[in-house]
Amino acid sequence: MKKEKKVTTKSVLGRNPNIKPLGDKVLIKEIEAVEGGKTESGIIIPDTVKEDRGAKKGEVIAVGPGHFEDGRHVPIGVKAGDTVLYQWGDTIKIGETEYVVVAESSILAIIKS
Repeated sequence: MKKEKKVTTKSVLGRNPNIKPLGDKVLIKEIEAVEGGKTESGIIIPDTVKEDRGAKKGEVIAVGPGHFEDGRHVPIGVKAGDTVLYQWGDTIKIGETEYVVVAESSILAIIKS
């Protein structure tokens, strides 16, 4: 009988999964904007707000090598650890953690602290 290979999420930083995006793809972990349906100041947020299809905030976990344009290599403009605003992507679950794989063009901005 064949043994199943277990997917691990261990990394050098202890938080990155063993997944490397290809091309101009970026792996992002979404940052929840509101925990428990209530803001820090005590305003209660209804469940319907969670259905927002707009931009989301997340932390860049891993980036692909970039893409080629007119025979030249164009690296990705974000790096692991950046906090970004992004539009949409494909959700994947590794262990108990959900990640989103997005194209670099779906990243709207880098949020500076």
